[in-house]
Amino acid sequence: MSNITITPGQTGPHVMQAAFIVEDVEEAAKAWIAATGIGPFFMVPHIELAEATYRGAPSEGIDFSVALAQSGGVQIELIQQHCDRPSAYRDTIAKGQTGFHHFCIYTADYDACRQRYVDQGFAVAIDGKFGAMRFCYVDTAPALGCMIEIVEEDENQTSAFTRIAQGAADWDGVTDPIRPLFD
Repeated sequence: MSNITITPGQTGPHVMQAAFIVEDVEEAAKAWIAATGIGPFFMVPHIELAEATYRGAPSEGIDFSVALAQSGGVQIELIQQHCDRPSAYRDTIAKGQTGFHHFCIYTADYDACRQRYVDQGFAVAIDGKFGAMRFCYVDTAPALGCMIEIVEEDENQTSAFTRIAQGAADWDGVTDPIRPLFD
């Protein structure tokens, strides 16, 4: 058996995350653990995204929760939108439905990466910030069948990604299958 190198938050043009829209993030995490053995999942409940634009206009905000786990070199993200406001999540997965939503690229050159997609004619569905870290969802669904999230490399984000990857590397498959990402 070969060793798999996990580099959480590794920057570059490759995808580092696969994300799914779910109706109940905690139940979905439990289902992923039971079906695949991937875990533990790290929860971030009720993220209030207030500083964002949706399809070029100021957003009223989005309330959502996520659960994140590492599987080899790919992070699995489960997303539950709590509110009924328009969002990149609802653009492709209707309320009451579940399914694959996006791949994520983590990059040190956010502006160039974002512009590369815009130059190809793809619309930016969401532009936002978490603290100083910028992110966007590019609507690549017409070409790829899903969106692409671009996240700007950030020390705090890399630390969180490292915690998720280390949790998977150290996990016994049983203990604390669902954990808070931030204490």
